[in-house]
Amino acid sequence: MKRYLILLLFTFQGLMAQVQFEAKVSKNTLGVNERLRIDFIMNVDGDNFDQPSFEGFRIVGGPSQQVSQSWVNGRSSFQKAYSYILQPNQKGTFTIKQASIEFNGQVYKTAPIKIVVTNAVAQERDPYDNSRPQGMPNETLSLIAEISKTNPYLNEPITVVYKLYFNNINVTGFKELAKPKYNDFWNQNIDIKQLSTEEGTFQGQRCYFVILKKTILYPQKSGRLTIEPLSLDIGVQLPSNRRDMYGQMILSDDNRVVSAGAKTINVKPLPEATKPDGFGGAVGRFNFTVTPSKTTLKSGESLDLIVSASGNGNMKLFSLPKPVVPNALEMYDPVHDEQVTTSLSGMSGKITDKYSIVPQYKGKYAIKAMQFSYFDLNTGSYKTITSPEIMVDVLDGPTLAEANPTATKNVISPTEQFKYIKPKTILVSIAKNDFYGSNLYYILLFLPFVILPIIVLGKKRKEAIDGDVTGNRIRMNNKLAKKYLSEAKRQLKNKELFYIALEKAMHNFLKAKLHIETSEMSKDNISELLLSRNANPESVQNFINLTENCEFARYAPASSASIQQDFDKAVLIISELEKQIV
Repeated sequence: MKRYLILLLFTFQGLMAQVQFEAKVSKNTLGVNERLRIDFIMNVDGDNFDQPSFEGFRIVGGPSQQVSQSWVNGRSSFQKAYSYILQPNQKGTFTIKQASIEFNGQVYKTAPIKIVVTNAVAQERDPYDNSRPQGMPNETLSLIAEISKTNPYLNEPITVVYKLYFNNINVTGFKELAKPKYNDFWNQNIDIKQLSTEEGTFQGQRCYFVILKKTILYPQKSGRLTIEPLSLDIGVQLPSNRRDMYGQMILSDDNRVVSAGAKTINVKPLPEATKPDGFGGAVGRFNFTVTPSKTTLKSGESLDLIVSASGNGNMKLFSLPKPVVPNALEMYDPVHDEQVTTSLSGMSGKITDKYSIVPQYKGKYAIKAMQFSYFDLNTGSYKTITSPEIMVDVLDGPTLAEANPTATKNVISPTEQFKYIKPKTILVSIAKNDFYGSNLYYILLFLPFVILPIIVLGKKRKEAIDGDVTGNRIRMNNKLAKKYLSEAKRQLKNKELFYIALEKAMHNFLKAKLHIETSEMSKDNISELLLSRNANPESVQNFINLTENCEFARYAPASSASIQQDFDKAVLIISELEKQIV
C-alpha cells in the first residue's frame, strides 16, 4: 500500500509540474560596439524550437544547445537551453520577439524583451570573443577623433579628423554604423581622394593608421556643444588556433565595432561690451570694398553698385551691409554671388552683392559711406572698415522740382464712387439628395439578413474543425514538416541549421503519418509501425539511417555537396514513404 501511495504522489507531482520557457539576456542596455548573449531556457524537452528574427541585430555566435538533467533527493530536474551571441547593427530601441516550442501538443512562447542600444562605450575586450590564441600579442584597433581646438570662439573654424589606428590585425573593410552628428555646428566634409596607410604612434606604441574622414566645423551657438560619435563596423582577419598543412597559422574573418566617442566643445561667445553697431556676425580677417560701375549717368542709364568682402573666415555665414541711397535713386534687390573654397584651414574667398540703381531725376546724389565690422581672431577684437562716400551725377532728365508741382485736389464724381459695387445679388440653390430611399439605404437595410446566415455557418464549421483533435494534430504536423523542409532548403549553406531543420521535418512527417508523439520515436518502434503500414523495408531503413545521420552530421565536417545529397535523399525518401504508407 505504501508503494502505491508513493507512486501516486510522484504522479501527482508530475501533473502539477508546470512548463517553463523563458528568454534571458546578459544586459538590456548596451553600446553599439558591444555584444549581447541571449538564452532561451526550458524545463522540458520541447520540440520544434522556433527562434525570433532578431531584428536590429545580427547573429555572430550560435545557436549552441545545452542540456542538463539531475536527480536530487528523489526529485528530478531538467533544463535545455539555446544560446546566441548578438551584435547590434545600429543605435535605437529594439524588441526581441517571441521564441516558441511545442510540448505535448501545446505551443509555448517566451515574452518579448526590449533592448536599448546606445552610443559606443569604452571596452577593454569583448567578453564573448575567444578568437585570439594564447600567447599572441594584443591587437590594436581604435578610432580616434582629433579636434584642432576644444574652446573656440563663436563662428571660429575647428577641424575634426577621424583616424583608425591598427596593429597586429588585418583590416579588410568597414561600414558606418552611426554617423557623427554636429548639432549647432555648420559643417562640411573635406573630400579624401584615396585612403592611404601611414605609420604613427598610438598610446606610446608604433602602429599604422588610416585617415577616414575630415570635417570642418563652425560653431553657431555658445556654451557646451556635443559632437556625437562616429561608429564603424570593421571587417578584420585574426589569427586562430588552427594551422594549415604547412604549419602556417590560419586567419579567421571577424567583425569589430569601434567608436570615436562623444566629444565636448566649449564655445566662447563674442565680446558684447565692444561689439560695434551693425555687426553682422563676420569672424575672421577680411577686406571690404564698395565699387560703382560708373558715377556719371545719362537719362535712362543705370549703374551697378558692387559690395564685396574677401578674406578668410565664416564667409557663408554672415550678411553684407546694405547701402543707403537717396529717394531719387531706385535700387533693386541684389544679386548674391559666392566664390568660396573650404579646406581644413576654413573658408576663404569672396562674397559679393550687386545692386542695380536707376536714377529718376537729374542732379547730383550721394551714396552714404558704408561700414563693415568683423571680429579678428588673431587680436581677439572687433575691427571696422569704412568705405568712401560715392557721388552720382545724373546729367539729364526731369528735375525733382518739376516732378513735384503743387498737388491739385482730386474730385471723384458720384457715379465713379460706387463703380465697382454690384447692385444685385444672384442666389444659387444647392440641390440635396435624401438618404432615405437611396441605394445605400436599401443595402444597409438588408445587409444584416445576408451576413447573419454566413456567420452561423462559419461558426458551425469552425466548431467541427476544432472538435477534430486528431485531424488538427495531423494537419499541424504536416504543416510543420513542410515548413522545416523548406527551412532546410534555405539553410543549405549553414550546416548546423540545415541538419536541425531536416531532423525536425522528418520527425514531424512521422508524427503526421503514424499519429505518434516524440516520446514514441524509438528506432524499433518507427521501423515496426512503418512496416505495418506496408512501407518498403529498404525505404524504412534509409529513413532511419538518414535520421541518425542528422545528429552526427551537425558536429562533423561536411561539404556543400554532401549537404545537398542529404537534402535530395530526404525529399526522395519522404516522397517514397508518402506513396507506400496506407
